[in-house]
Amino acid sequence: MMGGPPRRRGQPEGYQSLEASLLHCPRCRQAMPVRKRLLLVLLDGEKHEYVCQRCGTPCASK
Repeated sequence: MMGGPPRRRGQPEGYQSLEASLLHCPRCRQAMPVRKRLLLVLLDGEKHEYVCQRCGTPCASK
């Protein structure tokens, strides 16, 4: 039996602090550098949006 805390379902270990540097932009139609923008502050954390640095299109959220 392996030790350590049990993992919560749907949240793989280590992905909480992962930050994207390149994401596919639907407008530019290629992987582009992104900027992280704060959308909302919640009691259990923050909601961020990743925006294309070239055109400003939202590419993802976390």
